[in-house]
Amino acid sequence: MTKNGENKSQVSFRERNRRSGGYLLKKRVSAVAVSVCRFFLLFGMCFLILQPILNKISVSFMTEKDLYNPVVVSIPEHWTLDNYERAGKLMYYSQAVVNSFVISLSIALLQVSMCLLVGYGFARFDFPLKKLWFGCVILVILIPPQTIASSLHLHFRFFDILGIIKLIRGDTINLRGSVVPYYLMSAGCMGLKSGLYIFLVRQFFRNIPVDMEEAAYIDGCGMLRTFIHIMLPQAKPIITSCFLFAFVWQWTDGFYSRMFLSGTKLVSTGLSRIVDSLSAQLQRELGAKVTVSIAYSNCILATGTLMIILPLIFLYLLAQRQFVESISSTGIKM
Repeated sequence: MTKNGENKSQVSFRERNRRSGGYLLKKRVSAVAVSVCRFFLLFGMCFLILQPILNKISVSFMTEKDLYNPVVVSIPEHWTLDNYERAGKLMYYSQAVVNSFVISLSIALLQVSMCLLVGYGFARFDFPLKKLWFGCVILVILIPPQTIASSLHLHFRFFDILGIIKLIRGDTINLRGSVVPYYLMSAGCMGLKSGLYIFLVRQFFRNIPVDMEEAAYIDGCGMLRTFIHIMLPQAKPIITSCFLFAFVWQWTDGFYSRMFLSGTKLVSTGLSRIVDSLSAQLQRELGAKVTVSIAYSNCILATGTLMIILPLIFLYLLAQRQFVESISSTGIKM
């Protein structure tokens, strides 16, 4: 109610603006201006992200004639699925998807399990040189894995444990060409992006009140039982996020895949097989020497890229709710 007993909804905006000395109009204009700016900013960001993917989707359905047709821009004139069939053959797609899924899933689960324990320890317990060890975790995040590539290659090419293996067998073990190095590094929290997962888990657990654990200790729960039954059920969002990150980065990783599993068919190394085998396959099909055009080669590469990221899109759609919740609840409490 206004001071004259009038209902506010019955007073026109012009009259209320006059009574406020123009404040309501300025507030309305500023709110509309902010909304317009926000719309164009979000639209531009979404366009920058989606436009390359939309281009790849369009190109993947084009024939080679459409690629050189100046009239065709985004919508193909001659639709075809041959690009997907050819890219699938060159990438050994069905076998590569199975291998990549098994390796990515097992490593993601192992990484998340180890990083949960380490991150919880950093968040809740005091131990000697805690800050130093956490500084080492930050270094794992900052230092790119390429800087230790030579050391990793030599370590797993001539793998030994304090000289025991060489003493028993007479020689070291060559672990390159197997998935064992992946598992050893993940179990030791030195896998791909493990430092980031430890940091995220630590931040999440620091935001949970300590009173819950103290109440569990009073009721007779030990540390491990408290962690499993009290803390883990609350950590579902961050577990989901770390699992998604671990799975996606392992799925698309080419550095460790080429170093340790160069002979295994994986989706992360499928694009390189397209570049190496496209000309040879066309020559076998046509029975003559052919030169693959750059546009057609890029078309097959775009199609292969879509086939690689398609399973990841489905995975994200299934877990997006927990993922968004974890991002909003992790915080930066130092």
